[in-house]
Amino acid sequence: MSTVYDCREADARAAGLTAARGALKSGRLVVMPTDTLYGIAADAFDGSAVTDLLRAKGRGRDMPVPVLVGSWNTIDGLVQSVRPRTRDLIRAFWPGALSIVVQQAPSLAWDLGDAQGTVMLRMPLHPVALELLREVGPLAVSSANISGSPPATTVTEARDQLGGSAAVYLDGGPADHAVASTIIDLTSDRARILRVGAIPTDKIAEVLGVTAESLVPGAS
Repeated sequence: MSTVYDCREADARAAGLTAARGALKSGRLVVMPTDTLYGIAADAFDGSAVTDLLRAKGRGRDMPVPVLVGSWNTIDGLVQSVRPRTRDLIRAFWPGALSIVVQQAPSLAWDLGDAQGTVMLRMPLHPVALELLREVGPLAVSSANISGSPPATTVTEARDQLGGSAAVYLDGGPADHAVASTIIDLTSDRARILRVGAIPTDKIAEVLGVTAESLVPGAS
C-alpha cells in the first residue's frame, strides 16, 4: 500500500522525506516531483530496485534509466572524465532541465539497463527533489508513467498510472515546466541534441560556442 505526502505543508514534507528515504534504502520505489515532470525513483545502486522500476513502467532494459543528482560535485564520481564543455553546461543549466549523456566511470557498481557504458545525468531544480537527493545520493529516475502513456505532471496522474508500484508519493504540486528535459549527448567530439525539451537548443549552442544547427542530428 502506498502513501501520499503533501510536501507543500512543512510537517507532511518532513514526514514524506523520511518515508521516502526509508523506502529507497529498503529497495522500494518512490514517486517524486521534479521541475519538469513527476518521476519514479529507485536507489541507483540497487539493481533489484531498478529492475522493479522498469517493470512498473512496462519498460525494457533497452531504455536505460537516467540518474538524478543533488549537486554539481556528484558528477565527478560518476563520469569517466568531465570535459570542459560538460562543466560549462552544468554551470549554465544545473540545477535545471538539461540532461547530459556521458561516459560513466568504469568502476561504478550499478545496472541501469543496457546503457553500453554511458549514463544520462541531471540535477533537477525542485526543492523536494534536491533535498531527497542530498539525503540519499544518486537516484535512478524515469518519468512517472506507464511507457507509451502521457507523462505525469501531477502526483494524481502518477498514482493513477503506477498505483501500488511505488511505496511513497511525494506531492509537490503541478510540475513547473510540464515538459520533459532537453537531452544532449556528450559522448563524442560532436555534441548532439537527442531530445528537444525545456531548455532551448539555441541557449545550449550559445554556451558551447557552436551553431544551433550543428547540435541537431542530420544537420549539415
